[in-house]
Amino acid sequence: MRQDMDSQVLDNKAHPLNEEQQDALDLIREQFRTHQSVLLHGVTSSGKTELYIQLIAEMLEQDKQVLYMLPEIALTTQIIKRIRRVFGTRVGVFHSRYSDSDRVHVYRNLMGLTDDETYGVVIGVRSAIFLPFHKLGLVIIDEEHENTYKQHDPAPRYHARDTVQVLALHHNARVLMGTATPSYETLHNARTQKFGYVRLSSRFGEVDAPEVVLADIKVATKRKQMVSHFTPQLMEAIKGALAANEQVILFQNRRGFSHYIVCNDCDHIPICKRCDVSLTYHRYSGKLECHYCGHKESMPQACPSCGGTNMTMKGFGTEKIEDELPLIFEGIRVGRLDTDTARSVNRTRAMLNQFEEGKLDLLIGTQMLSKGLDFGNVTLVGVLDADQMLHFPDFRAFERSFQLIYQVSGRAGRRKKRGKVIVQTMDPTHPVIQYILKGDFEGLYADQMEERQIFGYPPYKRMIRINFRHKIPSILDGATDLIAAKLRKIFAERVLGPQYPPVRKTHNSFQKQIILKIEKEASYERARELLSEVLSTLSGNEVFRSVRISVDVDPY
Repeated sequence: MRQDMDSQVLDNKAHPLNEEQQDALDLIREQFRTHQSVLLHGVTSSGKTELYIQLIAEMLEQDKQVLYMLPEIALTTQIIKRIRRVFGTRVGVFHSRYSDSDRVHVYRNLMGLTDDETYGVVIGVRSAIFLPFHKLGLVIIDEEHENTYKQHDPAPRYHARDTVQVLALHHNARVLMGTATPSYETLHNARTQKFGYVRLSSRFGEVDAPEVVLADIKVATKRKQMVSHFTPQLMEAIKGALAANEQVILFQNRRGFSHYIVCNDCDHIPICKRCDVSLTYHRYSGKLECHYCGHKESMPQACPSCGGTNMTMKGFGTEKIEDELPLIFEGIRVGRLDTDTARSVNRTRAMLNQFEEGKLDLLIGTQMLSKGLDFGNVTLVGVLDADQMLHFPDFRAFERSFQLIYQVSGRAGRRKKRGKVIVQTMDPTHPVIQYILKGDFEGLYADQMEERQIFGYPPYKRMIRINFRHKIPSILDGATDLIAAKLRKIFAERVLGPQYPPVRKTHNSFQKQIILKIEKEASYERARELLSEVLSTLSGNEVFRSVRISVDVDPY
């Protein structure tokens, strides 16, 4: 078996890289001599995966192991096929959608407790970093900018990208982080020589970057040109792609059928009984669902407040688009990829295989679509609502909006024909929308980094978020005010808050936050000791001891 696998590796090496890829591979090897970690900054469809395969082959020839990390379980379907095509049974897969017995088998295999040959390559999500590697030589973090690498709840709260640095140090291994849109923290580390840096600036096969077109929703609405949620530009582009037997991807970063329902007589909006959020209608279940706690209730026949029956659905999600497309485009074959449809590995695999084989004309989905999927016949990508991400109350909103739209745009025109991307927006003059139109990652990066330096945000300072939860708001307010006062005596203006987050109540508990901003040169050990001492004072207070506290370092 080992001989067969080695021949597969040699077969792969027989396919030469293009000149830019070969130069990038040589530079990565050179950078690894002086840096533990290297950032591979390559535009979408530049062939980063081929470089990963070359490096994996080199590690296996040295009898070392490789951890190949992905940000999303749904992504593993295509990557597993591609990597196993080269390395065969030496590839193991580890993520939470696999059964317990499958995951135990991977763990035991790496411990040498099975009869099978020990895996040389493990493909997994963030939890894979805790597997018992013995000869780890390389960690590949694909799409390193993705926020799904961050574990928020439950504890331990960690960022896999950062934790991998410690893992690699322990094994004397190397880390390669690949993406078309690096996180600003990682790019800053590369620009300051903490990480190595390698650039791929051309698409493989010299295919031009997709043409980006802005479609003004406001103007189309005023002229009464909107068809459902589609502008005339997107309508014509979809018709053209279908007529040419080409495939289309539509991106809407919200699942469900409609955002909420509202009574037109009294303006009542059904909200979750346990959270301060409106309930989203899901047609597949016929219920209103909370996307925070999972609470479900039946669709009301009449308004719970006034008893009226004049209720309207507002907003739209992926489910509604999937439902309306066959009414607009006769005979269209539609698939949907979001959290609801991706709960089963087999269902996700079947959906992606159908699309890849041309059995579906159009794929509608959420941000899952932006994460490295590769379809040769997709020539058109439509972003249905680019504005909703821009106004999220987060210092990374502009960065993430650009990353999402740029990444999903990269699914278009990945082979011979130049792709087209239509971005629907209410505000075409918004700075981020303009940066997307020009594909100017560096321009937005420069603007945002200047802003972050002025206001003391990462990577110039580290953030620590202290979250407090309690069922009684007055007790929560008292506890957070007490802690904030004690922290200000020690950390002064570094303390922000306490304040309620955008959703102040979830899972029947109110929550409040305090943010600490710590300078890079400060002693984190000392800061942790002081913070621990202050927080411990609540446990000795009879009124506040029931307040639950969680601390998250680098919570973004």
